[in-house]
Amino acid sequence: MSQVWFITGANRGIGAQVAQAALRAGHRVVATGRKLDQLRATYPGNDNVLLAELDVTRPEQAETAVQAALARFGRIDVLVNNAGYGLLGNFEEIDAQAIEAQFATNVFGLMHVTRAVLPAMRRQRSGHIFNLSSVGGALGFEGAAVYCATKYAVEGLSASLSPELAPFGIHVTVVEPGFFRTDFLDGSSIHYGSKVIDDYGTGTVKAQYDAYSHRQPGDPAKLGAALVQLAGMSTPPKQFVAGSDALGMITGALEGRLDEIRAFATLTASLDGDA
Repeated sequence: MSQVWFITGANRGIGAQVAQAALRAGHRVVATGRKLDQLRATYPGNDNVLLAELDVTRPEQAETAVQAALARFGRIDVLVNNAGYGLLGNFEEIDAQAIEAQFATNVFGLMHVTRAVLPAMRRQRSGHIFNLSSVGGALGFEGAAVYCATKYAVEGLSASLSPELAPFGIHVTVVEPGFFRTDFLDGSSIHYGSKVIDDYGTGTVKAQYDAYSHRQPGDPAKLGAALVQLAGMSTPPKQFVAGSDALGMITGALEGRLDEIRAFATLTASLDGDA
């Protein structure tokens, strides 16, 4: 059955690969992004694609894009909240304005788009929302405190939305990619703190991540195909770990957390009040 996919940040990277995978599977796509010229270059002359300008930090643009999608295709079956960027650097090195901008896109922008799409999905009594988190939403990374904080917020939102929306036949899957070979760490995408504090040691966070840029192990085309596969399932996962590196890191972090919980279980259980 053909679906209508609404994808944010669809001009490049994971968003574009998800869109291409959906199109290859015979679905229709609403490809959104901040710059229409980039979208036109990515999706030239395809009747199954609707291009819509969307800066996710502007809720009125989200509403307009959703209404355009409904006018063209009549429904939205799958929402992929992919738009976002990385802000890296030791926490002290990042100013308040940059932190607020990071949350405005990665968290509040995702909320704006979801809020705009939900009325249509509720009317349909069906839908699937993919919220792109990160391996950094399951465990913290040195030099990525603010970025990881936004992804932890996406994890909490997704976990809470899932039971709220289940009665309407709407699935929520939070996707936790490891390191995928996109422009994420490229200078055209990534942002860094505005200052360097020598007390944190030699080298910079930027130098560490620059060495990894475009050498990541994950294949974004394969991730796109995986999301199409998940969207076709009657009982999709609530969390999807993407990539072998993420699988190793997240599994290790969860096992370590369980070990720590068990180590302090006696003290934890002793905090209940007297009967």
